[in-house]
Amino acid sequence: MKTLKFKLYQHKRNRFLKRMINASGLIYNHCIALHKRYYRMWGKHLNCAKLQAHIAKLRKRNPYWQTVGSQAVQDICQRIEKSYQLFFKHNKKGVRPPGFKKVKKYKSFTLKQAGYKFLGGNRVKIGNKVYQFWKSREIEGNVKTLTIKRTPLGELFMVVVVDEGSKSEVEVKTGKIAGFDFGLRTFLTCSDSTKIESPQFFQKSLNAIKKASRQHSKKLKGSSNRERARKNLVRKYEDISNRRRDWFWKLAHKLTDRFDVLCFETLNLKGMQRLWGRKISDLAFGEFLQILEWVAKKKRKQVVFVDQLYPSTKTCSSCGHILENLDLSIRRWRCPSCQSKNDRDGNASLNIQRVGSSTLGVGDVRQSQTAISV
Repeated sequence: MKTLKFKLYQHKRNRFLKRMINASGLIYNHCIALHKRYYRMWGKHLNCAKLQAHIAKLRKRNPYWQTVGSQAVQDICQRIEKSYQLFFKHNKKGVRPPGFKKVKKYKSFTLKQAGYKFLGGNRVKIGNKVYQFWKSREIEGNVKTLTIKRTPLGELFMVVVVDEGSKSEVEVKTGKIAGFDFGLRTFLTCSDSTKIESPQFFQKSLNAIKKASRQHSKKLKGSSNRERARKNLVRKYEDISNRRRDWFWKLAHKLTDRFDVLCFETLNLKGMQRLWGRKISDLAFGEFLQILEWVAKKKRKQVVFVDQLYPSTKTCSSCGHILENLDLSIRRWRCPSCQSKNDRDGNASLNIQRVGSSTLGVGDVRQSQTAISV
C-alpha cells in the first residue's frame, strides 16, 4: 500500500466539501452519543453493524446528512469501533474512549469504492462536483480509498491510498549495513562514527510561537481579530512542521542511498515523552522512522529494529562486557574488562549494527538478541 497526498485548488465550490466534513462531524458526535446512551441503558457495547443500520435509517430522514456518502458514514462508524476496541484493550495503560469533537475541528471523511471518480489530468469528481488538485506525481496502482482532509487553516487535501502490488524485498546496491542510535543531544549516531545533529526547529522558533500565542490570547473571543490571530499561530506551527518533515525526507533519502540495511533500536516514545516532554516532541523520532520505512520500501532497502531490552549502551562493543549500571550523565566510559574507551552513543550504534547483522544472518555477535525485521 502507498499513500499519496495532493492539495486541492482554492475554489468557491470547496465549500461543498467543507459542508460534507461538517456533516461528518455531526454524524460522528451522534454516534458517540448513541454509544454512551446504549451503555447507560444496557451496560453493553453497541455493535458496529447495528449502529450502521440505525444511522442509515436516520440518514434517509435528514437531508443534511445525505450530503455525506453512505460509505463515508460507514467509515465513521468503523473509526469509532476501532477507537473503542483500542480502549478495551489498553484502558489500563491510560487510553481513553473516543469522545465528542467540535464540528469546526473535525478533519476528514473517507470514501472507499464509490463516491468519487478520477477524470484524467488533475480533476476528480466527488459527489456531483468536479475539483482540481495539484498533481505532483502520477497515481499508479489500484485506488483503495480517497480521504478529504481539512487543515486548521481551512485548506483541503486529498489523500489517496493505492495498492502497487508486490515487489522484491531487498535490492542490494551498496552492500553496506549500519546501526543508528537516537540521542537527545545528537539526533543520530551512526556506527561508522558519523553524527547527525538535530536542527531543533521548534526550539529555535519558540520566541515567535510565544509571541503569536500571546497575541491570540489577547483578542476578544468570537471576533475576527481573534480568528486572524489564530490562523497566524497555526501558520507558525505548520511552518515548523513542514521544515522538520522536509529535513526528515532529505535525511531518509541520504541514509538509504548510503546503506542497504539500517538498524535501529525500538523506542518507548511515551516514556521518553514523560521524562523530557517538549524536547522529544521537537525531535519527533517516531515521525522520522515512519518516513524512513516508507523511503526504504520504495528503494527496496531494509529497516531492522532491535529489541529495546537489549543493553546496547551498557555493552562494550570491543569485548562484550555488560555494565550493571550506567548513569545517563556519563557520556564516555572505560570498559573494566578490556580497558577500551567507549563513547556512549557510538558504542550503542555499533552494538545495534551487530545485533541487526546477526538477525539477518549476515554477521555474528557475542550477545545475540531478538530483533524485528520490517
